[in-house]
Amino acid sequence: MPEQAIIELLVNALIHRDYFTSASIRLLIFADRIEIISPGHLPDNLNTAQIRKGKSNRRNPTLTDHAVKILPYRGIGTGIPRVLEDWPETTLLDDVDGNEFKAVIPRPAADLVAPQVTPQVTPQVTPQVGSLLARIDGEMTRKAMQAALALADREHFRKTYLAPALELGVIEMTLPEKPNSRAQRYRLTALGRQWLEAHARSGAT
Repeated sequence: MPEQAIIELLVNALIHRDYFTSASIRLLIFADRIEIISPGHLPDNLNTAQIRKGKSNRRNPTLTDHAVKILPYRGIGTGIPRVLEDWPETTLLDDVDGNEFKAVIPRPAADLVAPQVTPQVTPQVTPQVGSLLARIDGEMTRKAMQAALALADREHFRKTYLAPALELGVIEMTLPEKPNSRAQRYRLTALGRQWLEAHARSGAT
């Protein structure tokens, strides 16, 4: 996978994100893809077809003016076309309802070997996330997972169980392009299944 495409998308997120929202830029690495999610959908009437061709509206003009001196930035409207030249399979999603912009970069077949669960990875799985993984059966809704854990507080479940599991890449959304969809389901990733297998072999409870 071209490293430069990832750099271009991260720089794009830093420069063009909506700084009026407190949400963070997220870099999610899955077995089959990498997602870079930037707060704020495309400004004005800009759409993904236009930015693929190099059109851009400056949301943060002061930052754009100085970016060339502090970031690997090569000019407004040039980053996305370079990404698509390096990695044409990249998908760009403008989620107006969710107020975020997402770039999804498929990982090549060579990258799809399931990551090994090493001592460096295992400690990151908290007891709460481990409990969630043990209760996921196929594809489940948020409510079903919360019920399986006998948790009444939705926000506590989201912050302590769901969000950390997604960030670790041990579970994933079935509709990553529509994170707030009512049809959203969650399932184990290859890394999540591997962690469960290693956990079972260790005899831990």
